[in-house]
Amino acid sequence: MTIPARPTGPHPGAAYEPTGDPMKDGLGAAAWAEDRADRVDLTADGRPRFQPMRKLNGWSVERRHPDPRGMRVVGDDGVVAGSVVDLWVDQAEPQVRYLEVELNSDAEASGTDRVLLPIGYARIRQRYREVAVKALHARHFKDVPRTRTEDQVTLLEEDRIVAFYAGGYRYAEPSRNEPLF
Repeated sequence: MTIPARPTGPHPGAAYEPTGDPMKDGLGAAAWAEDRADRVDLTADGRPRFQPMRKLNGWSVERRHPDPRGMRVVGDDGVVAGSVVDLWVDQAEPQVRYLEVELNSDAEASGTDRVLLPIGYARIRQRYREVAVKALHARHFKDVPRTRTEDQVTLLEEDRIVAFYAGGYRYAEPSRNEPLF
């Protein structure tokens, strides 16, 4: 396997620097475990652990908390990447795990126009009706790894998605002058 990186020095143990796009290549902060199981995580009773709310009965956002559906998603560059269309919940530990984002038509890549945004990378700014994402610029959303199906995510897909956002903190350059949080 060829690693798209080169050593930073001639000595053994030298750090590697990316030669391509580290967020897509899965290097450093954007690394994932390729041997992770490519199967859906299940609850103790055999249901898919993570599901979009649209597929579940009896799930809702507690009325004292902001519901981000319909809010625009803004990258660290201040550009709107899309809007939140659904919430994916963790049925084993009842909580929102992902926001499903429908990308703007100019941000779309080939295939689906929806990506998952891990809730830990989202800051819901109810006052502005937006979800701020400090890890990525709007242009990066088109490259977020996709799921094979519209209502399930595998362990490997999760690993790749979260790694992509983590890599954004390391490899995407900060650009907004105003604080997001």
